[in-house]
Amino acid sequence: MKKILLTISIAAFMFTGCDLDINDNPNYPQDDQVTSDLIFPAIQGSIAATVGGEIYNYAGFFSQYFEQMPEANQYNQLATYTFTESSQEMDYSYRIIYAGALEDAQQVLNKSKNPSDRFATTVLRAYIFQILVDNMGACPYTEALQGNANATPKWDDGEAVYKGVLAELDAAEQELDNSKMESPDLVCDQDMDQWIGFANALRLRMYLRFIDANIDVATYTEKVKALVQTGNFFAGDIKFDAFGEDENYRNPWYTTSTSNTGNHCAAYPLVSYLKSTNDPRIAYGMSQATGAKDYVGAIPGSHDVAKNKNADVSAIKVAIAKTKPVYFFTQSELQFLIAEVNLRFLNNDAAAKTAYEAAITADFAARDMVGQENVMFGIGGAVAWSNAASNAAKLELIYMQKWVALFYMDHIEAWSEIRRTDCPKLSSHTAEEISKNSLIYTPGELITPWISGLESGGLIKRMFYPLSARQYNVNTPEAVPASTPIWWDVK
Repeated sequence: MKKILLTISIAAFMFTGCDLDINDNPNYPQDDQVTSDLIFPAIQGSIAATVGGEIYNYAGFFSQYFEQMPEANQYNQLATYTFTESSQEMDYSYRIIYAGALEDAQQVLNKSKNPSDRFATTVLRAYIFQILVDNMGACPYTEALQGNANATPKWDDGEAVYKGVLAELDAAEQELDNSKMESPDLVCDQDMDQWIGFANALRLRMYLRFIDANIDVATYTEKVKALVQTGNFFAGDIKFDAFGEDENYRNPWYTTSTSNTGNHCAAYPLVSYLKSTNDPRIAYGMSQATGAKDYVGAIPGSHDVAKNKNADVSAIKVAIAKTKPVYFFTQSELQFLIAEVNLRFLNNDAAAKTAYEAAITADFAARDMVGQENVMFGIGGAVAWSNAASNAAKLELIYMQKWVALFYMDHIEAWSEIRRTDCPKLSSHTAEEISKNSLIYTPGELITPWISGLESGGLIKRMFYPLSARQYNVNTPEAVPASTPIWWDVK
């Protein structure tokens, strides 16, 4: 319990939104006597504060899980893509990632001689660099974290960052021996099999993005096949599970959302798909609309359309997030990736079906809905494997169910996978057309926001570079439109 409270206290500080230069470290005194085992928990807390807070929120809008509640206004810019670099939507996360998580990780790597601690730190470092790349397409990497020796590091392209952290994982794993971790660990409980399994899952995720970006396809295809055939992955979920009822120890998204109570409602694409497949998970994260006594989603970007000002829609159940873990990698996502590899590259339909059903089962278990999953893929189930007559249809089942399973679990991965797979598809009809005639709409298709700030229309493809980075670092690249795909988004 002391270990838990120590880590939560560190993480709770991260949630307060301090304004920092990325060369300042907020997590511990600048004292050479501070040992790496005291620093390591702060890495996990900082990552949870960002991936489970600000990033979780805007990625929920971009994945069309959330919409702005009609009678509220806090997130209008996110819902309509009208935010700009000056809106600073990810500035807090950027600062905490560099000045907190990555600086702390560097300190552990500088101080620790324990191969297991160093490997776990490298895995966390790889994970958060992947998140940065997936948000912005590029980030400081090779010249980052040098303090006053280089306060204006160059920004590396995302492909180079991916390759760099994958090489770091390989090198750190080669150094492993039988040493046990010395640092408190609220993600894998000092279980090195879990850390290795987490690393392999990260590899699998990144390798697939290389393949779909048409980069060294033959090499990465062999790598994903080998990973899946070996099957050395983590059990359960990889999550930061240390939140409590007390005000200072709550989940970061809950903490920020409750200060803007009533801003989140369910989005039309998610609600329509869940209803069309008779999915019991519809009751997990949203409530029925008050007047309709049914689940009703808001059309994306419709908040400022006069006819929708007082719409009766389903609210998001923010309260259940109070003590909810922050998920770094769910078992459900892992099984969906395994199903994809078995189907696309190993031509093993039976193994793909097994992994697909295991993915749905794992998601129901994570939501404390054990046993209810059979209605989905059992006899007559709306998303049963047997319903799909071709590999393309089966792949769509995998992608669509992954999108559902990542709702209220891991929103940044939902947004990233939408961009990688182009699934759910983007409807060819406008929001206004769908509003007038729902029969023209295929449930689950994403919708171009009714009001949209994107100059080219469609869906948002990246975050702006942080304004704070531009203010402190002259090497920050020129602004890129939010409609510009990042390097692995080529479909």
